[in-house]
Amino acid sequence: MVIAMRRSEETEPGVITLRFGHWQLEASVREAIDEMAADYRKIHPNVRIIQDAIPEMTYGQWLTTQLMGGTAPDMIEVGMVQYHLLVQYLNRYFLPLSRYVGAPNPYNEGTPLEGVPLRNTFKDGMRSSYYEEVQAYMIIPLSQFGIRIFYNKDLLKRLTGREDPPTEYRDFLAVCEEIKRHKDPTGQPYTPIASSKYHLPMWEYPLLDPLTYPLLREADFNRDGFVGNDELFVAIKTGRIHFRHPAIEARFRMLDELSDHFQPGYTGLGRDEAVFLFAQQKAVFMTTGTWDAWSLQEQAQGSFSVGVMDYPRPVPEDPVYGDLVEGPNYERMYGGFPIGITRTCKHPDVALDFLLFLAGKEQNEKLNGIIGWIPSVKHTELDEFLKAFQPHLQGVYGCFNPNLGGETWIRWLQLYSLYQVKKISFDELVARFEPFYIERGMTDFLEQQKDWRRGMHNNEQVLAGLRASALHSDGDEAQSYWVRYKTLLGSRQLWAEIGHARQMKMVMGELELPERGPYEYKEATLQRIRKHILGEAG
Repeated sequence: MVIAMRRSEETEPGVITLRFGHWQLEASVREAIDEMAADYRKIHPNVRIIQDAIPEMTYGQWLTTQLMGGTAPDMIEVGMVQYHLLVQYLNRYFLPLSRYVGAPNPYNEGTPLEGVPLRNTFKDGMRSSYYEEVQAYMIIPLSQFGIRIFYNKDLLKRLTGREDPPTEYRDFLAVCEEIKRHKDPTGQPYTPIASSKYHLPMWEYPLLDPLTYPLLREADFNRDGFVGNDELFVAIKTGRIHFRHPAIEARFRMLDELSDHFQPGYTGLGRDEAVFLFAQQKAVFMTTGTWDAWSLQEQAQGSFSVGVMDYPRPVPEDPVYGDLVEGPNYERMYGGFPIGITRTCKHPDVALDFLLFLAGKEQNEKLNGIIGWIPSVKHTELDEFLKAFQPHLQGVYGCFNPNLGGETWIRWLQLYSLYQVKKISFDELVARFEPFYIERGMTDFLEQQKDWRRGMHNNEQVLAGLRASALHSDGDEAQSYWVRYKTLLGSRQLWAEIGHARQMKMVMGELELPERGPYEYKEATLQRIRKHILGEAG
């Protein structure tokens, strides 16, 4: 209350004050927002923007308490809570933005994007802004992110004699072995890869998980192009696949090979410890995202040059992984730095206008240029250093997710942690987890089905609201509501119900599985697909 009164007292008469909450504490983010707010104030002198920058470790709790207490900022970065909670928060505490995405952004006048609908001005078509559970566009994405491997150019050349980083997986391992043979000025061996529990997923997602893509053809029972955690359980429970599947085993073998080049005890270290090791020039490689690009360059300034390389993939001729590598890791073009407008905002039209200002081509380019991030808007320029982060829009993805929740997930985390520090082998991991997963997993699977069933009640409420809005509207507005109603009814209620019912029959042994997977392609079909893709690429 004291803070609110003090801010109220500091506000000049007639001035609209908007609060902007986020967790981005990286270098230059707050400075960039302040500068953009100053530019906005030149056009709208009566608007003042105040930032609430909250550390990401506590952001989820802060977001929850602010929203529930009715004290949330007018504009707020959305995230840092579990997805099911996020959906509830969006439904209850945020304003839908769907009515605006079809209209042009006024701040694009005089640019190539003039007159273009707002959603078509973003590189991802605002796909990341649309939440199917809510059936609405809810946020404005201000940046785009990607992950790559950063490396110390000077140290790489001094220790290996190489000007360029390795691009092939086996060559990368050989370079890491060469680095380990050298010692730093204190007499300690150099660490090839600076890592931590924070950085490990940035090796798993782009390099390890794509090896499990072949599971798709055996476990994608609902044929949506992905293997959910429920589908993986059904496939293993029914004996269609097992944890010793070549694709799963290959994933863990690669983890073994890579972690041999991490610093000892990496699983107990946090983000800062790995960055410190890299900044002190005691490690050559470190994987992270564009959010750290500017900070790493600043820390290295005057000491060494930072380079960026793509993940070194195995070649088709690789003796272990060649048959499993079907392409590069697919990176969905997704907008980041997602900002929504809260329902407690007293000036939502002004808040929206400020977000549109930040999403204008020139302003978005300037905002991200100051921070050192990739703009989310089309036809924008980006720093040469960041061009290596352009996403791979053709490729494959992981199909191994053993997270059923409950006791099953706890057991997995325990055993996977032991495996990471080489306390148990892959054989021991499988022997101790697979029977538990099949037996206890059934309980967690059924609980997951109950949670899904509870979610259907929420869908019914949304459907009732859409139906009422459609019946009380006319023309294009009514048509829009009916389209959303039918889409949600089909995807969330009808087809999902059929899919879940089939899964239950499978795990209960009431439905015989076909001899082969949910689908497969003839060789002639695969050849036509390859020809089509290569033709497009050419």
